[in-house]
Amino acid sequence: MRHGTTKFSFQQVDVFSSRALLGNPLAVVVGADSLTASEMAAFASWTNLSETTFLLQPKSADADYRVRIFTPVAELPFAGHPTLGSCHVWLSSGGRPKSGDIIQECKAGLIRIRRDKKRLAFEAPELRRSGPVELDTLTRALEGLRLTSDDIVDANWVDNGPGWLAVLLRSRADVLALRPDFAVLSGLRVGVVAPWDPMKDGRDADFEVRAFTAAGFEDPVTGSLNAGIAQWLIGNGIAPSSYIASQGTVLRREGRVHVEKIEDQIWIGGDVTTCIEGVAAV
Repeated sequence: MRHGTTKFSFQQVDVFSSRALLGNPLAVVVGADSLTASEMAAFASWTNLSETTFLLQPKSADADYRVRIFTPVAELPFAGHPTLGSCHVWLSSGGRPKSGDIIQECKAGLIRIRRDKKRLAFEAPELRRSGPVELDTLTRALEGLRLTSDDIVDANWVDNGPGWLAVLLRSRADVLALRPDFAVLSGLRVGVVAPWDPMKDGRDADFEVRAFTAAGFEDPVTGSLNAGIAQWLIGNGIAPSSYIASQGTVLRREGRVHVEKIEDQIWIGGDVTTCIEGVAAV
């Protein structure tokens, strides 16, 4: 048991953006092995970011490091932007992988991360739940999105841990126009995606994504959701094997998620920018 306050190296980074303040922020505490789960949860509640992570010594002999991921209210087995942000901080803190790929250990298992120049990408974990969304759940999701069944192209479970389901719309404009009723969506994690029209939307991205969390807010840029969506869309021939997703537009962010299928694996990549470096006293 710890007594008193301990100081830990701390960083706050912006994930899925090469420019600070335009991605999804993440707080990372380094070398947090002495913290209890309740202390981690309390610190994550205090930062009040969508996720806060804690870098730890691995338990698996195959892993380079271990991470625990907390929202302000719960611990997650896996999340995408915390995976890339935590890896960035681990590397910048002197971490060196045992082999070519970096292996992150988390409650969802071992996650492979690769480096392509300065950009990091994680291997999309296996879906825990896929296939059509049950009628009662889909009906509630559509009510919360203020849509009807005629407004959507398709819907599917894309759950790799957090519990995401995804709805496919016809256009980027339809996605950006959504004004969800979070009271109706409470308890659901709903992602929405639609293709860009190069003539109307430009060529900076291929798809527009929005993520509405179970806790009643919109997530700026979401790696786990994009991983699940990529497995769904690429697997069904809706998306090409390599594409860029835009996310966070309504929140005045410019998130860019780089998706690439290499052989049988789908990789979810993005830039990470360090915004704050210092010490956390916990």
